[in-house]
Amino acid sequence: MPELPEVETVRRGLAPFLSGARIEAAHTYRADLRFAFPEHFAQRLSGQTITHVGRRAKYLLVSLSGGDMWLSHLGMTGAFNVNTRPLAEPSRLSAGDRTGRHVHFTARLAHPEHGQVDLSYADPRRFGFMDLIGSGQPNRFLDHLGPEPLGNAVDATYLAARFSRSRTPIKSALLDQRIIAGLGNIYVCEALFLAKIAPWRPAQSLVDENGAPRPELEVLVIAIRKVLEAALEAGGSTLRDFANAAGQPGYFQHSFAVYGREGEHCLVSGCNGVVARMVQSGRSSFYCPVCQGG
Repeated sequence: MPELPEVETVRRGLAPFLSGARIEAAHTYRADLRFAFPEHFAQRLSGQTITHVGRRAKYLLVSLSGGDMWLSHLGMTGAFNVNTRPLAEPSRLSAGDRTGRHVHFTARLAHPEHGQVDLSYADPRRFGFMDLIGSGQPNRFLDHLGPEPLGNAVDATYLAARFSRSRTPIKSALLDQRIIAGLGNIYVCEALFLAKIAPWRPAQSLVDENGAPRPELEVLVIAIRKVLEAALEAGGSTLRDFANAAGQPGYFQHSFAVYGREGEHCLVSGCNGVVARMVQSGRSSFYCPVCQGG
């Protein structure tokens, strides 16, 4: 499933073509994805101007001139594609596989700089979804989210306050979207390795008896930022299906230190460890037993 770096990469690819564009027409080609499309979804989009393309955690957020916000989640295999030339009919052209079998949404846009822009969304497994959020209305997808990991709100003091009474393994605590929004399995594994923290350690073990962050927690915050920034620089990670708005894969997977490397030697110079895997809360955790054995 795309994580923060992948969704941000998609946002950056879409923004130049969507921001300021008028939605001349929109079409859905089935009633639902993971969830049903909002009632009259295509009609409510048509005629509106896109004022901003943003992101919150793993969600794309498109602000519309009428006050609504168009929310999209890519699920596991969702992909947006933009084309400044007219697309063929959806039955013959897909953003994902160029066959048209998995295109479920298209929109024709008029952009002040790029002219006609065709936007399509393909999703073979249909785990993605879209929603329209009215101005000031509550939203079940966004309202519970914690702060962004690259923002100033996430520091060691903040995490110490959240972790001080938590016996939850640090790996699971970091994946809790109520604590930090946007972190996923790949980048938590990589950040814990970089910080040399075992994924099974209780979150509260990184906080001292006075509720202050231990030095390891300070290191972890830096590691999270470093891993995410490197992933953004590489355009995210492509394991199976992820591609940016131009259809290109990410490249950070070539820099994984532990994720997906079970049975391979640790990359740290002088370490004789072999990357291991364990299952935590139904998800694979990859780690070096030597570097992270504490």
